[in-house]
Amino acid sequence: MAGMKTTTWSSVVLPSFRVIPLIFVAIFPAFWPISARSQDDRCGLAKDFAYQALEQIRSGTSSEIQDGLQLLKHANEVCVSYGDAWYYRSLFEAKLNRTANAAYALDKAKLFGSDAMKSGANPFVLAAPMQPELKELPPVRNKWALVMGISNFHDAGMNLNFTAKDAKDLSAVLVDPKYGRFSAANVHTLSEMVTTRRIKEELNWLARQAGPDDLVVIFLSSHGTSRAEDTAEVNYVVTSDTDLQNQDTLFGSALAMVELSDIVRTRIQARRTVIVLDTCHSGGAMIASRERALQVSEASPSASVLDRIKQGVGRAILSSSQEGQSSYEGPPFQNGYFTHFLLEALRRNNGTDNIQQVYTYVRDQVSKTVSSRATVSRGAFVSGAGANAIVTPGQTPVLATSETGSEIVLGVSLSGAP
Repeated sequence: MAGMKTTTWSSVVLPSFRVIPLIFVAIFPAFWPISARSQDDRCGLAKDFAYQALEQIRSGTSSEIQDGLQLLKHANEVCVSYGDAWYYRSLFEAKLNRTANAAYALDKAKLFGSDAMKSGANPFVLAAPMQPELKELPPVRNKWALVMGISNFHDAGMNLNFTAKDAKDLSAVLVDPKYGRFSAANVHTLSEMVTTRRIKEELNWLARQAGPDDLVVIFLSSHGTSRAEDTAEVNYVVTSDTDLQNQDTLFGSALAMVELSDIVRTRIQARRTVIVLDTCHSGGAMIASRERALQVSEASPSASVLDRIKQGVGRAILSSSQEGQSSYEGPPFQNGYFTHFLLEALRRNNGTDNIQQVYTYVRDQVSKTVSSRATVSRGAFVSGAGANAIVTPGQTPVLATSETGSEIVLGVSLSGAP
């Protein structure tokens, strides 16, 4: 399996957007001569600014919107034809009641074209908002799952051993009538070759199929990156068609975690949604060498990513390790340690444990197993300021939930089923 890895832009460590986004925009040209970059590079960079802008939006405060808007404006300074940035600018301006500015930005989005506009994306709208009048959720009507394990990549030197197997093994437990009780037709398993476009299509399938009273499971395992090592504001997933030639092509073609979080936040209506991020890798010498060449290193999804995904009702995000830790695999298991014990946990008590109980079992077993075995960390480096830092030893899975997320039971029988 693959680790969420943190990286820098070339050898430059940039300031935290969380702390000083406006200062960053002001000083950016001094660090990065935009005029010297190709048009493709500039538009790839603009996309990253747009993702950073979306990551600003958590609770939707005026300060978040203002900071995000500055990043979107800079995205269009870098690449004037990037339609998604114009579209999101129209939404941000509208939230600030700047009608004329919003209309201008929307006209530009229509002129240049915007995939986000076509899909109706809106970071300010929650698909499953809090409803104080709703005292408890009704029984589960239907269950859906998207299980993804990416093992083959554009650069064969980054291929993984157990990622695809983990996805297939988890799907088998979900459709088992003794444990997961999912309909096989409602579980889509993507393994080995998985492109960015295919992931987006399947996430859209989930958004179309799952209703408010349904349960949704999303499992994702692959290499990952982050643009800003110091804050891990934006995580990226490396897909099979990600171009790993260098850092510019990597970030320009990887799938931003913010796209996953926005679909969960704004499009999946199911008020019971569990996201499982198994972020570990096989640890072959070639992989570790390639990671260091790309200045990619392991890190779990950042706290900001987990916090953003859990917004709304019935959200639970289970990650394989804490920030700054590696995730491990190896004998005697034929899966990653995290996935092995997740499979065990989902079979306990005939699948009736809730996600908090599943997490407690997985956390205890993974932590104990990693600490007691002579397990070798694989390529666990953080690149920055010309030095490598060893990650925190051990492996402790993390659970983040909304107020109602901890009571979700993956193996629950459907309403009216025995």
